Amino acid sequence: MSLLTRRNFLEGVPLAALALPAPSQQTGSGGLPVRKLGRTGESVSILCLGGAHIGRVGQKDRNEAIRMMHAAIDGGITFFDNAWDYHNGWAEEIMGMGLEGGWRKRVFLMTKNCERDYEGSRRNLEQSLQRLKTDTIDLWQFHEMNYDNDPDWVFDKGGLKYALEAVKSGKVRYLGFTGHKDPRIHLKMLAKPHPWVTAQMPINVMDAFYRSFQNEVLPVCLKKGVAVIGMKSLGGGPLEARIPSQTHITAEQCVRFALSLPVTTLCRGYMTMDQLQQDLRIARDFKPLSREEKAAILAMAQPEAGDGRHELFKSTQTFDGAPHRRQHEFAL
Repeated sequence: MSLLTRRNFLEGVPLAALALPAPSQQTGSGGLPVRKLGRTGESVSILCLGGAHIGRVGQKDRNEAIRMMHAAIDGGITFFDNAWDYHNGWAEEIMGMGLEGGWRKRVFLMTKNCERDYEGSRRNLEQSLQRLKTDTIDLWQFHEMNYDNDPDWVFDKGGLKYALEAVKSGKVRYLGFTGHKDPRIHLKMLAKPHPWVTAQMPINVMDAFYRSFQNEVLPVCLKKGVAVIGMKSLGGGPLEARIPSQTHITAEQCVRFALSLPVTTLCRGYMTMDQLQQDLRIARDFKPLSREEKAAILAMAQPEAGDGRHELFKSTQTFDGAPHRRQHEFAL
C-alpha cells in the first residue's frame, strides 16, 4: 500500500485507537497468552470467562456449565468474572460449584460489588464469598459506574472504606471498577484519590466512534498503570449475540481487534462449548493486528458506529442492572 493510499485509507478513522499497541504477552497454561495485570505483578489469560453467561448456561444445565468452566481452565483461561447480582446470585453459586475440588486454586477470581455504602458492600462481599465457596476474592470491582454521581457515592457513602478494610483483612486482594455508560464517568473515577488496580469498560470496533472508551479512557489507564478489562467486544446487541450484518465484520475480527488494543484481558461470555473452543483457538495463535489491519476493520464499522445504534448500553437504561436502578430510584 502506497503512502498516499494509506493516508486516504486512514482518513476519518480515530487515530488514538490505532496508535495504542497491544501489551507484551507470554505463553501461559494451555498455550494461551497471558498479560500483566497492571501494577500487581500478576499475569492473567487474555481471555476472561464471563460469569453472566455461564450462569445462564447453569440455569439450563448445571453440569454443562461446570463442564465448560473446567474446559476453560484446562484450555488456559485463568481469569474468571462474576458479579453479586448476576441472575440473583445464581451465577456466583454455579461458579462456586465449578471451582470446588481444587479448581479454585487455578483461577484468578473476580466478582463485583453492586452497593455504594459501607453496610451494603459488607453484605455483598460476605454473600459472594459464601456463594463462590472461597475465603478470598482476587479482584473486587465496584460495579456499573453508570451514573454521574456513582463515583462520589462510592467514596461518600462508605463503600470504599469497607473495601479497604476487606483488603486489609485478606478477604479481597485488589480493587477496581466497571461501567458501560460514559467515558466521562470512568475518568471521574480514575481522578478520585484511590489507586485503582483495574477498570472494566466496553472495548469494541463500534466504541471507537461513539462515546469512546478506547480513545478517551484507555490512554489515561495506561498512564496511571491501571489494567483495562475489555467487555462487550462484539460491538453491541442483546447478550452480545449479533454482529451488524451489513458491516460484514466477523466475530473473530471483533475479538482480534479488541485484543490488539492495550487491554489486559477480554471478558467473553459463552453459551455453548463450541463458542468457548472457538475463542480458545483464536487466542492461542493470537498476534496483534497491524495499524493498517485495525484501520481496515474500523473503516468497515464506521458507517454504522457514530450514532450509537449498536451500543444501546451507553445511551439507554436497557442494560443497567436492577440494583443500580433501585439505588437511583429508576423504574425496573
